Amino acid sequence: MERTAGMTVDRAFEVLSRAGMVAFGGVGIAGSILPETTAFDVVVAEGPAARPRLERLLTSASPAGKAYAATALSRLDPQAGNAAWRRLATDRGDLTVATGCVMDRRPLADYAAEQLQPRPTQS
Repeated sequence: MERTAGMTVDRAFEVLSRAGMVAFGGVGIAGSILPETTAFDVVVAEGPAARPRLERLLTSASPAGKAYAATALSRLDPQAGNAAWRRLATDRGDLTVATGCVMDRRPLADYAAEQLQPRPTQS
């Protein structure tokens, strides 16, 4: 079953606006998918039509919601994503990021700075 089944785009933006943590896969021993992760998938599936609402999240959402918005913008338009991450590079809000069973808490600014680092190219 698809992870996005049953969540409307409006509901997805509501969830992202109040997101408590960032996770792009399963979390914890059970590998549970967070509502925030499902909401992110719904929003990204909207494509370019989601961009104006994502831009609004950058100023109005929780720190995790802002990180999801910048990530979504990066997928839709890399230049817009870089601009979003640069805006967030001064945001001192507390961000929790989950990867599997590991949780990390740090300022959103630090996470944004990491996202702005060049990625190694694969050969």
